[in-house]
Amino acid sequence: MISTGQKPLIARYRIRSRGFLNAISGRREFEGVLIRVGGGFGCIHPWPELGDPTLDKCLADLEGPRRWPIVRRALRCAEYDEAARSRDESLFEEMEVPKSHATVTDPKLPAIQEAVEAGFNVIKIKGGRNPEKERAFLLEAVEEFPALKWRIDFNESLTPETVEAFLMGLPEKVRGAIDFIEDPCPFSETAWPALYRKTRVPLAIDREAGPHREGAQVCVIKPAIDEPFLLAEAAIAHRQRVVLTSYMDHPFGQAFAAWEAARLELQFPGITGACGLQTHHLFDANEFSEALGPWSPDFTPPSGTGLGFDDQLEALPWTRLY
Repeated sequence: MISTGQKPLIARYRIRSRGFLNAISGRREFEGVLIRVGGGFGCIHPWPELGDPTLDKCLADLEGPRRWPIVRRALRCAEYDEAARSRDESLFEEMEVPKSHATVTDPKLPAIQEAVEAGFNVIKIKGGRNPEKERAFLLEAVEEFPALKWRIDFNESLTPETVEAFLMGLPEKVRGAIDFIEDPCPFSETAWPALYRKTRVPLAIDREAGPHREGAQVCVIKPAIDEPFLLAEAAIAHRQRVVLTSYMDHPFGQAFAAWEAARLELQFPGITGACGLQTHHLFDANEFSEALGPWSPDFTPPSGTGLGFDDQLEALPWTRLY
């Protein structure tokens, strides 16, 4: 682990989303920092709406205790990144990143058609803002695109009762097209298995994912805050599927998630299906997102050493944290 004696440099950033990203957040602008520790880089992009500390609290933690998972994972990222850069190597050499689903935050048929034309066969949409509208959309979309599989992320915005009503209000054909629903309501070891028995729609756990969460059928791992190998080993024991996703953060954080997905697949072949590693299209373009190439199921590793972006990182105005 990077020594607590190494003083980080930071480069603040602000990215703007092209639409609202989930049912919980009403923001369109997001602030975070890239960190530089020794010769390695990491990303801290908190979501206070979803339980993270604020950015100021993250920076205070980075300065001293380093207790928060989001801070410790950024430091771990910098450690891996520095090791590869010191050897003048890319972390993506001889690594195969799993394919991704398409994340569509404002689901409309033209947006789904665009995703299909880009090569996606699994679509993730954000639910919970207007369940009736979302139900109507699914009815139409499944009819229009019968070959697609759907993932719906509710960010714990419903109750077990409203989840059941939402799913059982869908025709069997539509329920069968749903790959899983993610965080439909706060996790419960009793309510979730009951929901699955009634609806037969797999449930994916994200925010409260942990080694002892047996009541889900899918474990969503976010390398920005989670230790992937710990959760993956538990998921195998519980016979859960595993999906790794970005944190809808800076492209550098997206690259870290993609590398961790490739590393996990190398360790446990076949453990991941379609992941969620292509999210740069959700934000206005910048020099970092352009290095990731066009939106497609295939991740394009950025050129350079470590996690890449050599020229872009060197051009940033780095300042001392303290």
